[in-house]
Amino acid sequence: MSVEFVDTNIFFYSLDLTAGSKRHKAKSLIARLFETGAGAISTQVLIELYSTATRKLPLPAEELRATIAELDHWTVHQPSHASILSAIDLKDRHQIPWLDALILNSATELGCSILWTEDLSSGQQCGSVRVLNPFL
Repeated sequence: MSVEFVDTNIFFYSLDLTAGSKRHKAKSLIARLFETGAGAISTQVLIELYSTATRKLPLPAEELRATIAELDHWTVHQPSHASILSAIDLKDRHQIPWLDALILNSATELGCSILWTEDLSSGQQCGSVRVLNPFL
């Protein structure tokens, strides 16, 4: 089975009641990945989601906690020291921002075929990972 990595922004839009069509597309993608068991994230995504959502969304803390708890069924990457060094190399090789390099490295280490994000160029191939923007 192919594993697909989901960046923080996709989860954020799925929770943002003001995100319109982005919310609908994000929720559909996340639902499909739950159904197929193909979803992957990293501890970075969980940390960023909690941090961003608590600052920017009028969401009850219990609801956000429950959303994050549900993701324990997904494949979760826990970056190691070696992962950080690999991400540095990816940052330099692809000329991408640091946090995006960490995400890309997690997707790579998990063997993901797709990285869903709006932060990188949709269609870009980075090693074995293809970057796709679900909102295009």
